[in-house]
Amino acid sequence: MKFRTEGLIIKEQNIGESDKLVHALTKSNGVVKAFVRGAKNIKNQKCAASSLLSYSMLTFHPGRDSYSIGDARSLHIFSKLRGDVKKMCLAQYFCELALTVCPREKPADKYLSLVLNALYLLNEDKRPADLIKPCLEMRLAAMAGYLPDLIMCRTCGEYTAPQMYFDPKSGTLECAKCRGHVSDGAILLTEAALTALRHTVYADDDRLFSFSLSEGGLALLNQASEAYLKYRFEKDFKTLTFYKTIA
Repeated sequence: MKFRTEGLIIKEQNIGESDKLVHALTKSNGVVKAFVRGAKNIKNQKCAASSLLSYSMLTFHPGRDSYSIGDARSLHIFSKLRGDVKKMCLAQYFCELALTVCPREKPADKYLSLVLNALYLLNEDKRPADLIKPCLEMRLAAMAGYLPDLIMCRTCGEYTAPQMYFDPKSGTLECAKCRGHVSDGAILLTEAALTALRHTVYADDDRLFSFSLSEGGLALLNQASEAYLKYRFEKDFKTLTFYKTIA
């Protein structure tokens, strides 16, 4: 049965001379793979609506092995990102994250809203890129069922300590007194970085991106979030590697 829903194009691939295969993060059905006939024709309305980072109203028709997109109308295009190489690379990493983490064939309105908010803040320079990125990484992981335990030291139960380590393998904290139990990959966090890391998973949705942190604190926060995702999803994100190369 066909369905119509809002969706963000998070991946596109050219097929033949005029068609495309896209992956869309949709509100009602999560990540959906679909063919778009004639999408490479700039005179076709579906050309812009099915392009990477286009937020569109899409009509999906079921096929034997996949869907096809019939009607497509653009609701918003993050045009400023396409004019900035660094931001565009980061946005592509956000898309790869969504493709990896977000559900398929299930409602994903909260996932879609989160990714759209991150892209909007990046597009409009509302927040630093190094703040948006770890917030999206940690919140997506938490929403997907990989919620770290950042409440207290896993050994002694200490909530605050002069030195706290984050173990990305287990997603837990360890204070300096219990340091002997921490893995070699544990990351020493400042008090501010720890507060921010807790904020990324425990804050209300409307407050997720509402904090500030020093440059050094953001570096620690990004180190922790990247390491955590690497262990949880057991992969190296190619778009992240490329982003870090140019950044």
